Amino acid sequence: MTARAETSVADDRFDDDAHQLAEKAAEAESVLAALPPVPARSRDERDRAASAHAEVRSVRRDFLGRHTEAVYGLLTDGLTRRPRLPELVDAAAGRVPGLVPTREQMAAERRVVQAEKEGREIDQGRFCGAVLRSPTAGRHLVETMLGPTPRALELLDGFRADGSVELDAVHVERRGAAAHVEFRNPDRLNAENARLVADLDTAVDLVLLDDSVRVGVLRGGTTDHPAHRGRRVFSAGIDLTDLRDGRIPLVDFLLGRELGYVGKLLHGLLTTPAPGAGSERFVTKPWIGAVDTFAIGGGMQLLLTLDHVVAEEGAFVSLPAADEGIVPGAGNLRLTRQTGARLARQVVLGGRRIAATDPDASLVYDEVVPAAHMDEAVERAVAALSAPAVAANRRMLALAEEPLDHFRTYIAEFAFAQADRAYAPDVLDKVERRWQERERRRAARGSRT
Repeated sequence: MTARAETSVADDRFDDDAHQLAEKAAEAESVLAALPPVPARSRDERDRAASAHAEVRSVRRDFLGRHTEAVYGLLTDGLTRRPRLPELVDAAAGRVPGLVPTREQMAAERRVVQAEKEGREIDQGRFCGAVLRSPTAGRHLVETMLGPTPRALELLDGFRADGSVELDAVHVERRGAAAHVEFRNPDRLNAENARLVADLDTAVDLVLLDDSVRVGVLRGGTTDHPAHRGRRVFSAGIDLTDLRDGRIPLVDFLLGRELGYVGKLLHGLLTTPAPGAGSERFVTKPWIGAVDTFAIGGGMQLLLTLDHVVAEEGAFVSLPAADEGIVPGAGNLRLTRQTGARLARQVVLGGRRIAATDPDASLVYDEVVPAAHMDEAVERAVAALSAPAVAANRRMLALAEEPLDHFRTYIAEFAFAQADRAYAPDVLDKVERRWQERERRRAARGSRT
């Protein structure tokens, strides 16, 4: 059966366009297969590869411009199924040949560092962006990603019974009315990698699904890093070593993070996917952030979704994504409404840090306390936010501040921008230089011991 027949699409061009796309993709792959691996290519060979990619991407763009909703309907059986983003992208490779990279092509990409990849995630990003741009398909996908993960559903009964779950990089513990979610990536200053993001998606689901929990608390655990050994650190942002090594996937991490647990922190967990049920389909709870030492990059992004932020006196926050060359997730969407346009530009474009003692600190932190009083301040915030009406009101605040379709249209453009920036020459060069500097420092420390 043809793709057109399967989707019942009354569009005589679908099959013809799909055939043309498959042919063009096969031609591009023939060109790429005749070239050496990426790092061994001459300038002329790099130009030939770039030309091959550009030609087939132009065909993909035109195809998606005409058939995005038809493709999404095919992959979701007419919106009756809800494949999560990785499954959706993987299915697209099989059902519409040439539209996105195959499973085998992506496996080959994962075997090399970021600078040596073919850049196939760019095509995944453009597919995801096109889907998210569609009011129908995009809304369906956003709501799908706001649903509970299968792993959380498997662990839920145990968490309800025991009050704690130990994941690879996250510990979740219920204490009275609050569930405390602690990041545990100690040798990387609690930087986010693929493992931590997956665990946080599960952890946030558990907090939202447990009826006995009224408030969630996010905090970083103690670190083994030489610069801050034995101290709590909220988060150092994206794991730049994993980014350099090609282990920060676009679909699972860069997009999945925003559409998954970070989105759930603000918008809540979709527990009833039936359309037309209104806001009661979502479970939402207030969240507290406890910032020890610093919240950099993705760490600061999290604070913009929370309801109360407590910081120790020596803490600071920053969003150095522009300096790193990438886009700080939905930070650009949320920072302006929290701090105002001028300060947001200073932070995002100029790399300004906001210390807990800064005159503008009240735009980021609700409370600044001595380090020894952090636990007490968190408990006071838990008590204040445990009132029954808090959850309903914070849900209405989120709807007013960031309607779901507004979030969807931003993430659609983010998908395009972040996919391109992740493979931009300035980013690859900067990440490699920083990795080499870090390795030199590590070697120097080793020689002194």
